[in-house]
Amino acid sequence: MTGRPAPAVLPAALRAGLGLIAALATLTVVALGILYADHSRPGTVDAWFQPLADGVSPAWRHTALATDFLGEPAGAATLIVVAVVACLLLRRPRAAVLIAAGTTMTVGTTKLIKPLVGRTIHGEHLSYPSGHTAFLTAFALTAALLATGRLGLGRTAGTSLVLAAALVAGAAMGWAQITLGAHYPTDVLGGWCSALAVTPATAWLVDRIADAGRWERR
Repeated sequence: MTGRPAPAVLPAALRAGLGLIAALATLTVVALGILYADHSRPGTVDAWFQPLADGVSPAWRHTALATDFLGEPAGAATLIVVAVVACLLLRRPRAAVLIAAGTTMTVGTTKLIKPLVGRTIHGEHLSYPSGHTAFLTAFALTAALLATGRLGLGRTAGTSLVLAAALVAGAAMGWAQITLGAHYPTDVLGGWCSALAVTPATAWLVDRIADAGRWERR
């Protein structure tokens, strides 16, 4: 008990900017879903980027497989558990909830979208949007949001950090998914935008519920 209010997981300085980004990301997810609904082959944009991932060396393929593991159930669960335990040890229950809820809500959203869009790859495998890309992007977003609050960064620096983290994580997992042939490039973009749309909204909701329920003793 410190008598001080717990810090918000969505810093006030970032709310407007991330809200606009989330809205644009939502529109992108919807637009791509409509464009590629019931498709089973690469689109024009996919054909532009696919050659960049073809013909990689065995070493790079191993790197892609290791990155892909982070989005698999075992790898994702390990990341979440380690991060949640760290937050609890630092007495940041609100942050722990965001990490678990933010990633779960994001991946859950992709699972709901996939059968609605009906895009497939390699036969009957639903591919849009990429859940692996969405997960790692959401995880990076939550970590960056928490770092922004911890460091007391302002709007410009905080937003830059959050977007940079999302870009690096999304690019890394997206490259792995394309290299392994698990997703089309536009599936990756849809997964990245799904995280940008869902994670800030989840952070805002966590703050609202925490403030209303007084999770942290004051």
